[in-house]
Amino acid sequence: MSRKMKNKVVTNLRIERIATEGKCVGHHEGKVVFVQGVAPGDVVDVRITKGKSSFMEGEAIFFHEYSKDRVEPFCSHFGTCGGCKWQHINYDLQKNYKRQQVVDQFERIGKVENMPEVLPILGSENIQYYRNKLDYTFSNNRWLTRAEIDSGEEFERNALGFHVPKMFDKIVDIDHCYLQGDISNEVRNSLKRYALQEGLTFYDLRKQQGLLRNLIIRTTSTGESMVIVQFGKKDPEEIEKVMTFLKMEFAQITSLLYIINMKGNETFNDLEVITYAGKDFIEEEMEGLKFRIGPKSFYQTNSKQAYVLYKVAREFADLKGNEVVYDLYTGTGTIANFVAKEAKQVIGIEYVEAAIADAKLNSKVNGIENTLFYAGDMKDLLNDEFIASHARPDVIITDPPRAGMHEDVVKMLLRLEAPKIVYVSCNPATQARDVAILAEKYIIEKIQPVDMFPQTYHVENVIRLTLKS
Repeated sequence: MSRKMKNKVVTNLRIERIATEGKCVGHHEGKVVFVQGVAPGDVVDVRITKGKSSFMEGEAIFFHEYSKDRVEPFCSHFGTCGGCKWQHINYDLQKNYKRQQVVDQFERIGKVENMPEVLPILGSENIQYYRNKLDYTFSNNRWLTRAEIDSGEEFERNALGFHVPKMFDKIVDIDHCYLQGDISNEVRNSLKRYALQEGLTFYDLRKQQGLLRNLIIRTTSTGESMVIVQFGKKDPEEIEKVMTFLKMEFAQITSLLYIINMKGNETFNDLEVITYAGKDFIEEEMEGLKFRIGPKSFYQTNSKQAYVLYKVAREFADLKGNEVVYDLYTGTGTIANFVAKEAKQVIGIEYVEAAIADAKLNSKVNGIENTLFYAGDMKDLLNDEFIASHARPDVIITDPPRAGMHEDVVKMLLRLEAPKIVYVSCNPATQARDVAILAEKYIIEKIQPVDMFPQTYHVENVIRLTLKS
């Protein structure tokens, strides 16, 4: 970016609409200007922070007019912690823009011909306290506000909360989070108070040292809860103190676990998880089916909307009872087990071996006998040999990660020529990219967005593809 453009102030910029990744858009001298933290209808002065020949990015520094679609953010941490970026926009408008995001991605990236109308988005019943899992980070380097810095006073620097966007070593200390209900806020705040009282060390993210490193809280609609504490060093005496405190203070925790993690990051799929008290899993329930969730298990983080999402997938599959279903990226087999009673057989494939172990266990727990699960890299496992040793699919359900399906997998789907594909995606952009390839042999029949994450720009999308005749 040229020096001339940097720190330039664009005055009286009218914000027109919401674009990708939740940024809002205005136009100035023929250029698109992307701005965070504003709403369509706002009129603002913007300080430019980044610019190229065709666009600029900036931050709002003064509001001349506020949009009629604005609402008062309910969280005191709004604008700092990086989560819930759309709290200032009313929920109906959020849903409209999420649906439009799906339309735009399929038109621009998928370039889909004769695309069916995108159905109205299925909104979330709860727009607060809807998550069943949160990860908090301990840090000895709390984010200080400008007012605190300017005051010249000394402040407590230990924090337990969320990372400041684009600053890995700065943590916003959270007083109350509106994303997860039940005991989440109580556990976090009580543990922090206890740690300060006992003089326990909070993790130094730069030096990678300290006792308390990470806190994960998972809850279920059945009232169970899992608390996982990550410790940054082996200190049996101090670890025992922390875990005893949690056990005695919160008898309602059904799964109390800990991990000693001295790696360079907080991931723990390759580490031992130690059960301190209670079970080593919690259970979610859906239509009478029970799903065991372990500390390393993936489960949709909005339980109520997960049920909505899976019902859409099942409806789009339109099973009659005699079909062989391939469930790709099956995870812990939630969708596979959810549709199994309406299929002849369901074959689930997933990269993570621990997830496949959970999937098999979930089938066993629910008395489901028509599922098969395999662990391996999708692009390597789903090959001619695999197809030759199993029945060919009548329906394929695929729910890949945000990156979408590997191109080799998409090409294999074209070779398989299953009569029907149900594609569930948390990223309509990569979904549209994959659909553009599948369009060689498939047409889109239905498109249904589902809002899993209110107050954010993220949207889940389900489509049904049928083989061309």
